Amino acid sequence: MNRNHTWIAYMFLAPVIIVMALLVFYPLIQGVMYSFTDMGQYNMGSKFAPPTWEFIGFKNYTDLFASIAAPESVFRDVLIQTMIWTFVNVFFHFVIGLGLALLLNREIKGRGIYRMLLMVPWAVPSFVSAFSWTWMYNEKYGLLNLLLTKLSLPTIPWLGDSFWAMTSVIIVNVWVGVPFMMVTLLGGMQSIPTSLYEAAKVDGASAFQQFWNITLPLLRPVAATATMLGVIWTFNMFNIIYLVTRGGPVRSTEILVTYAYREAFQNWNFGVASTYGVVILSFLVVFSIFHSKMTKANSNEGVYY
Repeated sequence: MNRNHTWIAYMFLAPVIIVMALLVFYPLIQGVMYSFTDMGQYNMGSKFAPPTWEFIGFKNYTDLFASIAAPESVFRDVLIQTMIWTFVNVFFHFVIGLGLALLLNREIKGRGIYRMLLMVPWAVPSFVSAFSWTWMYNEKYGLLNLLLTKLSLPTIPWLGDSFWAMTSVIIVNVWVGVPFMMVTLLGGMQSIPTSLYEAAKVDGASAFQQFWNITLPLLRPVAATATMLGVIWTFNMFNIIYLVTRGGPVRSTEILVTYAYREAFQNWNFGVASTYGVVILSFLVVFSIFHSKMTKANSNEGVYY
């Protein structure tokens, strides 16, 4: 493009840049600034009283990380639950998504219908899925416990027990997230040249050998990107947990993002809530950088070929 006409490109980009600045960058910078203050419900100010909050430096951060060593550390428990939540969900997203992608990559009758049906959980808004599963988890009138009763099996306190509550929200999130992983991996599989499989068959390779030596190595770049996105989305999955369990019982399903919301809009500790937000952002940035470097290193070593 002629340099004299580059202003046209900037003109088209300007609306997007302005919207991003107002909706993303300004709130982000403001949140980082609030994390260095003691802003709360009674000192944030209003039209009737001036703000009296103060700049306290890194006190929120030092208090937060110092609390990890405490016998009853909320931050430590919530952080561990967040790691468990993220790992278990992404693991099942990948394993189930890969299995379904392998099945749909074959020539089977009605493959298009199966793809459409399997996309329904992802197409339905997450809050609709959360409310539907919450109804099914009802201990007395829910569909799941009614089925267990019909089978003469003991009912399960899906949302009333710490273990089952975490299991319940994981089931919902896996159900919602598997279609994305399935479609992404299926697209990656369909981009692999069929000539490689034909050559492998001529050499006498079994189906498992073809999967291990052809499908997985060539699918790894797509899988790495999908996994990174899955980790970021799951780490910040507020809707499912808040709408199904609200972090209960007794914070047993609380993760960092839901606890930050609780600190901001229930305890009105805006400084502490902003600190949680910055910590969440820091974890995801570090993970993304590490993941990108690992992916690039493997690519340079020729793992993908």
